[in-house]
Amino acid sequence: MATMKTARIHEFGDASVIHYDDVPRPRPDSGEVLIRVAASSFNPTEAALRAGLLQAFLPVDLPYALGWDVAGTVAEIGAGAEGFAVGDRVIGRLDGGGAAAEYVRAPAAVLTAAPKSVPLAHAAALPVAGLTAWQAVFEHGRTAPGERVLVNGAGGGVGGFVTQLAKYAGAEVIATAGPRSTEAVLRQGADHVLDYTARPVSTALDGPVDILLNLVPLSPQDAAALAPLVRRGGRIVSIATPIEPPLDAGVSAMHMVARNDVADLRALVDLVDAGTVCIDISSSRPLSDLADVHRLSQVGRTRGKVLVIP
Repeated sequence: MATMKTARIHEFGDASVIHYDDVPRPRPDSGEVLIRVAASSFNPTEAALRAGLLQAFLPVDLPYALGWDVAGTVAEIGAGAEGFAVGDRVIGRLDGGGAAAEYVRAPAAVLTAAPKSVPLAHAAALPVAGLTAWQAVFEHGRTAPGERVLVNGAGGGVGGFVTQLAKYAGAEVIATAGPRSTEAVLRQGADHVLDYTARPVSTALDGPVDILLNLVPLSPQDAAALAPLVRRGGRIVSIATPIEPPLDAGVSAMHMVARNDVADLRALVDLVDAGTVCIDISSSRPLSDLADVHRLSQVGRTRGKVLVIP
């Protein structure tokens, strides 16, 4: 039986629990395809899953194969899987994980054609972060032309897409970023960048915003300082720490979890191929370095999206 390499955890813990196992190459079940993986990409939430912090609302069985983002080539098609042929380039979000491997089987229904304008491996950065950004900006933020949008955490993997999509929506984009991310955030379309390492965002902002899109974990004090920056009638959307507006502020607030939506993913692919959205790859690492990527993320030393190449 053919085997392959995959990155799995057999217990919860620090990055040392990631093992590189030889396992049988899977075969697609009904409605699935087998993908020869060109790349996966790292998402910080996977570090929380690895540590066992998500078991209350995202329980997984062990051993668990990591990797939610996939870009690759269809290698085999299961019975009843429609819309793809062997050799097609595809991307998708795999909620069951497994993309940090040489091959992975995936439901055909969650896949779409990869962008034609970028290297296939680069497209692995799009599904999880891109879907989160799309739904934050358009569905929950309801961003409209001329609005002022504060993107808190623009230097991260989701932040790059949020900045670009908010600009595409016609907003004035005010982004928070550290010095090493400022240049990239400006390239992605931010009108103003606030260096959160130099002074508090609450004192650096020159007036209220219509929308606050928060992408980073916050202390209660920091969350309380950001909430009053939103004008009456504005919106707060957070993918990390929930932010509650002051009482009687007239501000709506929500804590969102992105859903797997292949129609949204197709719309993102179209924007990539149109040149409207770029995919910012900060580095590419081999599968055998995935534990190091987890360690670097936990000490704040990653930027943008990191590819994982089998």
